[in-house]
Amino acid sequence: MTTSDRTVRVLAVYTLVATALAARVFLLPYQSGDYITFLDPWYRHLESHGGFAALADPGFSDYNVPYLYLLAGLTYLPVSALAGIKWISILSDLALAYCAFRIVARLRPASAWAAYGAAAAVLLLPTVVTNSGWWGQCDSVYTVFLLGGIHQLLSRRPWWACAFFGIALAVKFQAVFLFPFLLVMVVLGRVPWRSLLAIPGAYLALDVPALLLGADPWRLLTVYARQTGTYQLLSLHAPSVYEFVSVPGDTGPVRTAGVLVAGVVVTALVGLTAWTLRSGRSGAPDPAPATPGLTDTRIVLLAACSSVLVPFLLPSMHERYFYLADVLTVVAAFVLPRQLWYVPVLVQLASFGSYLVVVNATLAPYLSMAAHGALMLLAVVAVLRTAVLELRRPPGAPAPLVSPTAAEPART
Repeated sequence: MTTSDRTVRVLAVYTLVATALAARVFLLPYQSGDYITFLDPWYRHLESHGGFAALADPGFSDYNVPYLYLLAGLTYLPVSALAGIKWISILSDLALAYCAFRIVARLRPASAWAAYGAAAAVLLLPTVVTNSGWWGQCDSVYTVFLLGGIHQLLSRRPWWACAFFGIALAVKFQAVFLFPFLLVMVVLGRVPWRSLLAIPGAYLALDVPALLLGADPWRLLTVYARQTGTYQLLSLHAPSVYEFVSVPGDTGPVRTAGVLVAGVVVTALVGLTAWTLRSGRSGAPDPAPATPGLTDTRIVLLAACSSVLVPFLLPSMHERYFYLADVLTVVAAFVLPRQLWYVPVLVQLASFGSYLVVVNATLAPYLSMAAHGALMLLAVVAVLRTAVLELRRPPGAPAPLVSPTAAEPART
């Protein structure tokens, strides 16, 4: 790399970061409904009960304690609650973009600007900007650990990968959207079974400070069990399959059936994926003998499939639960641009459209959640179709072009 090339890239990075921060700083004064109803009262409780000492009884919140540690830390800093809460997520956005950069740089070393493009796209995604800058939500906090876990997996560090997944799970339950992908990695031997111990290990380690402060262990261990029964609607403005389902009265049986169906479908796809990669109809073999055909590109593609499919099939999803899909489909598109360039566009139209239904009362009457669900369905079909074609591609064959108008190549 020449000095001029290095200068151009440094300037590009500074410009990107400055632009991304400016967009978020512009949104800092806005108070969302979630901030007024949840985040601000939690902060006030922590502040009035001694900061970290308040975590002796974390029952004032329905979040697990790792995020509450961050809020408690804010109470000791000379910043407002609103600014502090948003800056936690904004700094996580920057880390998220860096993780995207590292993954794409690893998979496409010959394309110098691809990694920078992935980082820029992630950092400037409307959902990512809105989530942190306007909403003050913490979805980037758990997602950055999931992307970090994927990078550790690509680097063949399964224990570290599982530890990162465990931290993500401790922050938010939505980390489970990537667990079907992790199961594929385990079945194929990329992640040894014993490495999974790092997930509960990391989770429990993050509970230790609260336990030392006097928190009830049972409450900490069952926080997500209580969360799952909070919402009874089939969809909470999520562009999922349940935008096409209308059930009068009690939705309990439908929600239960939906979880079972999602489990069956995902389990079947996990099994088919593992069988395909072990059956000899796989692409260029991975250097590790335990995982024939499981290339790094396929790892990222399978992670993107998991992030889109799981929340699409599950009931009682919020609009923000496609955040991981927003980010991972961008990363996958930069890894496989000819096949997936349009998928993050579909996901973003569906996901950000759902955001607007919630955050913009003026636009909400003109937006259709059924249309957003249809767009996400197209994204699900597209990413699964790409995965099927990629897994069926024989050794040495060029990657097929997959687009909304391209014909499917002859099967081999």
